[in-house]
Amino acid sequence: MNSRIASARSGFTLIEMAITVAIVAVLSSALLPLAQLAVKRVKEQELRTALRQIRTAIDDYKRAADQGRIVHDLTESGYPKSLAELAGGMPDLKTPDKKMIYFLRRLPRDPMNDDHDLSAEDSWGKRSYESPPDDPHEGKDVFDVYSRSSGVGIDGTPYSTW
Repeated sequence: MNSRIASARSGFTLIEMAITVAIVAVLSSALLPLAQLAVKRVKEQELRTALRQIRTAIDDYKRAADQGRIVHDLTESGYPKSLAELAGGMPDLKTPDKKMIYFLRRLPRDPMNDDHDLSAEDSWGKRSYESPPDDPHEGKDVFDVYSRSSGVGIDGTPYSTW
């Protein structure tokens, strides 16, 4: 008879199970905001990288235009007319066989723009050379890019001002 009583007591009680579930719930609720913050950090790093790549490519394009390596109208700014020109390439006028100059391998998407129906180029806000920095708008060239997201970064600055 003692063996029957011992086997009945070898499992968990309802209170022990409830306490275990409560502890797991508290731990998971504490980890969820940390996981969300980590995902936001990764997206912000992707945004920084994409902005740096595109801005460097725009500067390289302008430098090539100033050096006479690509065709551009002297009455214009020398910046690309579209972001597609950066990845599509331009013929190098300084080489005999006019090899193509590529400024980007591919145009990155704005990681903060959730509209996946937009092309990579349309996911970015574009600022023309003639537009003021505090009121960027598109024009006949692309002087700079910015995120069209209305979100705010971990540091409190809007993504559109990065």
